Amino acid sequence: MFFPISDDNPSSTTPYVTYFLIGLCSFVFMLQYLSQMNPSIFYNFGFVPAAFFSDYSSITIYTSMFLHGGFFHIAGNMLYLWIFGDNVEDAMGTMKFIIFYLLCGTIAALCQGFVDPNSQIPMVGASGAIAGVLGAYLMLYPKANVKCLVFIIIIIQMIRIPAFIVLGFWLALQFFNIPGSIDSDGGTAYFAHIGGFLAGIVLIPFFKNKNVQLFHEKNTSSWQVFERGSNEFNFKKKNDVVIDFIKKSEESINRRKH
Repeated sequence: MFFPISDDNPSSTTPYVTYFLIGLCSFVFMLQYLSQMNPSIFYNFGFVPAAFFSDYSSITIYTSMFLHGGFFHIAGNMLYLWIFGDNVEDAMGTMKFIIFYLLCGTIAALCQGFVDPNSQIPMVGASGAIAGVLGAYLMLYPKANVKCLVFIIIIIQMIRIPAFIVLGFWLALQFFNIPGSIDSDGGTAYFAHIGGFLAGIVLIPFFKNKNVQLFHEKNTSSWQVFERGSNEFNFKKKNDVVIDFIKKSEESINRRKH
């Protein structure tokens, strides 16, 4: 299992919109927290499919993108937006990124709504819009390396993993979790995640700047393990990664036996 924390893909401009979105979502969540997560907020500002499809004019399809159901919900969303949002914003510019973000979020909400148009359960979160950002990143920088914390038994290492593996794994998880979510009340809107991701893939060729190419080459070596040195992180060679994990796993098992 791995957990992304950053990428080796610096943007050439300051991602003001990405920062603003993170700040706005965090501010809204703070207000939710101060209200003790009042359920009326979710029903008044969350996206309720039954209400939307009854009049097709609900603004909640947009307001729902800035609400979150809990700390881990917003923390996970903002982390992914922080890692991948700056590069996508850099590739298309400020105004186009705003439109792209909201459009992906809209498509994501509609995808979830079409699955159960009579649902009275409010859908909240920036996940659908951020999924669009992930889809766009995959098309732009599939070989860029993402620094991930990798968990094997109780061993934790930081490894550079290609973006197409990290994002492909994320997308596969959405499909894998769909069967268990169909008959449940509430939970995660996996169809919104998939819809937003596919929207990002389809839309990025039309939103990116003309001088930006798809499928950029990577700028650092993949499958390198961070190792704490005296003053800085060093990298182990690619061939040492599996051997190192095996050795540490054996040591951990032996300690447990004793």
